[in-house]
Amino acid sequence: MPEPTVVLLLALAALSAGYVDAVVGGGGLIQLPALLLGLPGAAPVQILATNKLSSVFGTAVASATYVRRVRPDPKTFVPLMVAAFLGSAGGALVASHLPASAFEPIVLVALVLVGSWVIFRPSLGEVTELRFAGRHHLAAAIGLGLVVGFYDGALGPGTGSFFVIWLVGLLGYSFLQASAKARLANLATNLAALCVFIPQGAVLWRIGLIMAAFNLIGGWLGARTAVARGTAFVRVFFIVVVGAFVVRIGGSVLGVW
Repeated sequence: MPEPTVVLLLALAALSAGYVDAVVGGGGLIQLPALLLGLPGAAPVQILATNKLSSVFGTAVASATYVRRVRPDPKTFVPLMVAAFLGSAGGALVASHLPASAFEPIVLVALVLVGSWVIFRPSLGEVTELRFAGRHHLAAAIGLGLVVGFYDGALGPGTGSFFVIWLVGLLGYSFLQASAKARLANLATNLAALCVFIPQGAVLWRIGLIMAAFNLIGGWLGARTAVARGTAFVRVFFIVVVGAFVVRIGGSVLGVW
């Protein structure tokens, strides 16, 4: 176990990550760097696995809150969850072979484009206006689940935000409805990754469970805040979080930190 001060800081990081994840996703961009700093001797796959253990508790309680209070459509979120589960399992199988440096430039460009799109289209995500129907809607949901799920299993940071923006921009959901479905999809990706990581013995259980308890509290608070404040709050929060991610990943790509 790390020193008590390190454990406390990791717990606070997990609390913050759970809150951010529940509102717009992307808590991994708080929690993963914290784990890397707090556990410098751990292998990359152990960091990823422990992050998933902590995150699954927050996404579970946030998902339950959204299902109860927002009532997302199961015709979309069920196939989305199944596809995300399969994509994440595939990504987790190759996680130890894909360095973060391979993803960071792509993620940075995607976040800049996504953030700009949301900022310059103020009406985007205000209300649900589905762009597809029937089989086309189902195909779009499955494709989204597979692609973003694979990314989450292989690396993970920002996954929830990617689910949100594609559910808003591609499928036409409001930000609140997209956040609800994103949490359910993220729950599936976390469970799939753990199904791969746990048999490998990659999870650091003691610190992971401590962080999980705080992530759960953060997830519960974040989901309740998002539901109470509505789509406008989620949109603003999304822009702030994506901006922070651009600075964080951009600095890493440019070697600033």
